[in-house]
Amino acid sequence: MPEGTDWQVERRMALAREWDELVQQARRIEGFEDFLRAPKLESLLPAARNGPLALVNVSRWRCDAIIVTAVGIDVVRLRDLSLGEVRRRAEGYLATLQNVEQAVRELLLARRAYEEGGLSLQAIERYNAANRAVLHARSEMESGLASVAEWLWDCIADPVLRALGIHDAPPAGAGYPRLWWCPTGLLNLLPLHAAGYHGAPQEGDAPRTVIDRVVSSYTPTLRALSEASQPKRAPGGSDERMLVVALAETPGQLSLPAVKAERDLLADLFADRHTLLEGENATWESVRAALPYHVWVHFSCHGGQDLSDPSRGGLLLSDRTLTVEDVSATRNQGEFAFLSACKTATGGLTLTDEVITLAAALHYTGYRHVIGTLWSVYDRSAAAVAAAVYTELTSGGRFSPVRSAYALHAAAMRLRDTDPSRPSTWMPFVHIGP
Repeated sequence: MPEGTDWQVERRMALAREWDELVQQARRIEGFEDFLRAPKLESLLPAARNGPLALVNVSRWRCDAIIVTAVGIDVVRLRDLSLGEVRRRAEGYLATLQNVEQAVRELLLARRAYEEGGLSLQAIERYNAANRAVLHARSEMESGLASVAEWLWDCIADPVLRALGIHDAPPAGAGYPRLWWCPTGLLNLLPLHAAGYHGAPQEGDAPRTVIDRVVSSYTPTLRALSEASQPKRAPGGSDERMLVVALAETPGQLSLPAVKAERDLLADLFADRHTLLEGENATWESVRAALPYHVWVHFSCHGGQDLSDPSRGGLLLSDRTLTVEDVSATRNQGEFAFLSACKTATGGLTLTDEVITLAAALHYTGYRHVIGTLWSVYDRSAAAVAAAVYTELTSGGRFSPVRSAYALHAAAMRLRDTDPSRPSTWMPFVHIGP
């Protein structure tokens, strides 16, 4: 026996005892009684008090949708879904979106070269080629998104809705039922809320689309949804102010002209109840300092995500990025956050089950309702969605975020119906929360 082995065994045993004691200490803290334990069934069911939740589990052995309702749990075997196909679809989906980003970056560089080089033939040819590449990449993206949406319908959404008895759109005048999605693994990157065949439906047929049957929301976990369903404060508090962070121009990025429209809309709706941090005043320090004093926040700026290190993703402020890690280090008592920026609900390729996104981080740290984006969004689409959502949520005379999911659903349907051939205008927007 090698020298020192007895000491190593004793050391491991001591560390194991220390670990057990620390876990017991944690479980004696109020609210942590189930720390590192599988949660009890009765503690999970309240998460579905306002509607069912579909937890979609993917593994190499089998794939299932675990449907949680207020009265129990049901398991739906997803026989047409496989881990390999999820991986293939996710990789293709990301490649399509990244092709658009690369084409847009080249267009930005070509425009800069054109402006600096005057009317040189080389600069003009480069700009024209870059512009054609963007158009081609966007066309490929639209067809790719439609294909992913149809696959998600066939393999996941249709079996889930059939199991729930939701076979058609609600009758005229009736409200839409709610459905929460809790995807796992690489499915966190894909738009389950947009699953379906979004071409012109045949007359008399039930729509084969999620958006025409239910209002979708997402949750990172059942426990997160249960906790977020508990109101944190009575409405009408003195701290009910909207923090507006607006950056129409960011160094090295394309201009966002629609940011001004969002800023003006919020200034009108929240005339004496908003704080504006704009342009060079929207610094990392000023935003971090203001967040705890505002229960509502709206970011209108560029966003980004690092797929290999998602904690580094975040919002591009005037001096540096407000990252997922920055947000996760704080606690807030917020009610509503609208992230009118790119990739704020995009996770990473590592630790895919951890849902490391800016939208999820804000939700975890206290904001009950968060609207974010799964990938890059058009400036005008973001402004149109923001206008529709805020107009709806203030229609009763005061701002009421409790209907955030319904407002986003209606806004997305309007964009979808305006041009069904362009799913990229509405698919990126998601709601997280109760």
